[in-house]
Amino acid sequence: MKKIFFILSALVFTFASCINDVENINPQQTTELDADALFNKIYATFVLTGQKGPSDNGDLINMDEGRSQYTRMIWNLNELTTDESHWYWYKNDAGYEDLVQNTYNADNAVSQGFFYRAYFNITLCNLYLSYVEDDGTAETKARRAEVRFIRVMNYYSIMDLFGNGPFSDEFVMGQSGEYYTRVDFYNFIEKELKALETELKAEGTNTYGRVDQMAAKLMLSRLYLNAEVYTGQAQWQLAKDYAQKVINSNYYKLMTTDATNPVTGEYYSPYQMLFLADNDKTDAKYEDLFPILHNGETTQSYGGMHALILSCYSPNMSTVVPSGTDNNWGKCATIRGKLVDIFFGPATSSEPVINSINSAVSYANDDRALLLNTCGEDTYKRVITTQGEQTEGYCCVKFRNVRSDGAPTTTTNGYVDTDWPYLRIAEAYLNYAEADARMNNGVTSVDGGTMLNVLRARAHASTIKTSYSLDELRDEWAKEFWFEGRRRMDLVRFNSFGGQSEYKWEWMGGAANGNQFAATRNVFGIPSAEITNNPAIKQNAGY
Repeated sequence: MKKIFFILSALVFTFASCINDVENINPQQTTELDADALFNKIYATFVLTGQKGPSDNGDLINMDEGRSQYTRMIWNLNELTTDESHWYWYKNDAGYEDLVQNTYNADNAVSQGFFYRAYFNITLCNLYLSYVEDDGTAETKARRAEVRFIRVMNYYSIMDLFGNGPFSDEFVMGQSGEYYTRVDFYNFIEKELKALETELKAEGTNTYGRVDQMAAKLMLSRLYLNAEVYTGQAQWQLAKDYAQKVINSNYYKLMTTDATNPVTGEYYSPYQMLFLADNDKTDAKYEDLFPILHNGETTQSYGGMHALILSCYSPNMSTVVPSGTDNNWGKCATIRGKLVDIFFGPATSSEPVINSINSAVSYANDDRALLLNTCGEDTYKRVITTQGEQTEGYCCVKFRNVRSDGAPTTTTNGYVDTDWPYLRIAEAYLNYAEADARMNNGVTSVDGGTMLNVLRARAHASTIKTSYSLDELRDEWAKEFWFEGRRRMDLVRFNSFGGQSEYKWEWMGGAANGNQFAATRNVFGIPSAEITNNPAIKQNAGY
């Protein structure tokens, strides 16, 4: 963290304007802090990577700037380690091979990069809160609350991904963070979120892209749903209660409106509408409690939704389901066979041809099954038997830079307009259903089943039941949120990740048919440089 403070002197203090004088580590310079610029920078840390664009003057030193992007790294850590995604170029990109095979150590390039990205973001938040004082105006109060929420989001990721780590809630140049355990982080996050329930702006009263009280309530529901993992003490009733608060929102709601493109004639289900380039213009925006904003001209980076769309696509895929860009990364993010099984059932001797969205959702009886095995001249195998073979693993057509109204996007050069729905209200329905099942001997009551059926009905799922088991709920999390950057957290909660051998997927633990790996890999290791630089920090068990 000491390194982060010195980087900030070059990045943040160059904002020129008019708020508080800030001490500069260079005595030959005087600097001023621009509160507006810093506030914007704090939100931008979720998508941008530096000061001049996608690949120049990056926030983090000694890292490939494109790979240092927040959602790109959190996606890699939460998806490539699980039953959902594999990376075709796993041997070419630093750290990826260990992720896809669950053999990562404390200095894995991706986990280490995310660790420092999160603490860079936290330090920006601490800087803002230390120097932008509450002046009594409503806007300043709201901004300080939003910065605290963003700090909580970053600390939540540290707690979830690493368990333990350094902590500081103020900006002091050169001061190392104190050691926090997972329980310490949990208590801090819970206290902050409960305060932010009222200190953030009321639901629906903030600018699109900025958070309000409902985001804090949803994060509390998530926190309580995972409380047993984080603290050893379950909080199912609180998870259910806070999920209900979100579901009862008078402003946010599930997207239930479909559309037909007036130019191409393509039909988009309500679920598809969540992941198109105009999801900030349609009713999809009411499902997103915290969208990470993307614009092809003003938020260019090699991460975020840009990376997600381009990594899923090959040229032939766009001839079948247009990506909306003129660029692709050759389908390097591919779908594991286990996720295909969740949607389509076990493989049969004669695999059907699934070469369009219509054929996919019809075969699965589920609008969320946006995965194909045939695109133009390309045919893909269900199960990945050879990790570096591009034709193995179905392809994802869930995320696209295409507008439902047929209008052109900002650009088609590879940078996208599609906002990342980082927190969406659908999570509350699954939180409620799962918490209900946990309190009811592993099966949802009619009440919990009803909540899950709201999502299944939106997806036109063929089977609507009155109750669901925990195994079925584990699959429903995948169906609703696949490839959205959260799967590892859900598998850990269902005891379906490290330290068990009942639930397997191909190349789990480095074996073609799946192999158990240690429960200590349910969290990532703290970078060894951090432990060297800060004697207060202890390494996680198993690293």
